[in-house]
Amino acid sequence: MAADIFPRKKPANSSSTTVQQYHQQNLSNNNLIPAPNWQGLYPTIRERNAVMFNNDLMADVHFVVGPPGGTQRLPGHKYVLAVGSSVFHAMFYGELAEDKDEIRIPDVEPAAFLAMLKYIYCDEIDLAADTVLATLYAAKKYIVPHLARACVNFLETSLSAKNACVLLSQSCLFEEPDLTQRCWEVIDAQAELALKSEGFCDIDFQTLESILRRETLNAKEIVVFEAALNWAEVECQRQDLASSIENKRKVLGKALYLIRIPTMALDDFANGAAQSGVLTLNETNDIFLWYTAAKKPELQFVSKARKGLVPQRCHRFQSCAYRSNQWRYRGRCDSIQFAVDKRVFIAGFGLYGSSCGSAEYSAKIELKRQGVVLGQNLSKYFSDGSSNTFPVWFEYPVQIEPDTFYTASVILDGNELSYFGQEGMTEVQCGKVTVQFQCSSDSTNGTGVQGGQIPELIFYA
Repeated sequence: MAADIFPRKKPANSSSTTVQQYHQQNLSNNNLIPAPNWQGLYPTIRERNAVMFNNDLMADVHFVVGPPGGTQRLPGHKYVLAVGSSVFHAMFYGELAEDKDEIRIPDVEPAAFLAMLKYIYCDEIDLAADTVLATLYAAKKYIVPHLARACVNFLETSLSAKNACVLLSQSCLFEEPDLTQRCWEVIDAQAELALKSEGFCDIDFQTLESILRRETLNAKEIVVFEAALNWAEVECQRQDLASSIENKRKVLGKALYLIRIPTMALDDFANGAAQSGVLTLNETNDIFLWYTAAKKPELQFVSKARKGLVPQRCHRFQSCAYRSNQWRYRGRCDSIQFAVDKRVFIAGFGLYGSSCGSAEYSAKIELKRQGVVLGQNLSKYFSDGSSNTFPVWFEYPVQIEPDTFYTASVILDGNELSYFGQEGMTEVQCGKVTVQFQCSSDSTNGTGVQGGQIPELIFYA
């Protein structure tokens, strides 16, 4: 609520209109009758201005905000608005100022306009996930840069694979290059999750093309193909077209050829793209020939595989060893806590293997934050008897936020004797990322900062 940031004061007299009622008035615009000497309740100009937020008292302009059928009439005070925005200053006091009592603003949502007014009147930023994009639009339109920056910071903080594609589209529209870069980082590292998200189907065609062109997408090409078809189905609905194969291809247009179908695994192509109906018979035949023939036909599709991302490895031990009575397993948990100084995406762990010749291990890996499981996977890996580390991967990379400790755990089943790390470091510099380690209470098999298992974090940054 607008005035909840201010101390609640009661009037000196016994007036039934309390400060709390004024605050509620500001939010709902109920136009309550002001108490006598209400100005005396607030010691600062900031607090007195806050009382005027969404208040008809002394209002000299009104805004009809929102599209037809969803408008809201909001009061304003020209002086306060002009002090807060150069656009409002030009509107009310500039050379081309128009003396209107009512101004229509159909392209801004009422909730977003109120959020902007709240900042201008109360010096308070109140953002919500469902209105922050609309608030950013309002802040950009009326040149309120500090509010716009706060909106971008809010979006960067809440950025995830689920909303990265939509925010990419909006960041380009709002010309916010830093936010655009953050979106690409998430989309590249968690490409399959981003492409499978509902938000992917809401992007515009230009954003679709930029994603399909992306060289560093960390995704199987069949996932890219299926995502494009899902987008095309929703786009048909937006254009009031039947969701037929022909119309899906029509709305995709030349973007279809940005999908690198010839780089798919043959099984993915044969069981997926070849039977989708989107490709012509000639295209299907030519791609089959591309897989099998010595003399390959020319294709309109990009035939060079994406580079993807190269994972980085953070190694936390300075040496490793083995002994006749270590390192044993028997279903116990090896665990370590870590924190990073910038957002990264954990793709898996590097683990030690058998110290008694080649052996196969079953590994259950898990990543948690404050007890909440963020990612887990059960897989097997083969160790060749050397002291090398062997990668074990999560199904999808897990987003890790800075300055928060996460718990990495593994339960191993296999050869009882393995290599283990020694001379562990509490802080490791890995490229541009600093990783800190500390012991985990989940560790029941002896792993800690100084020694044990989980020698490597494998991540994208």
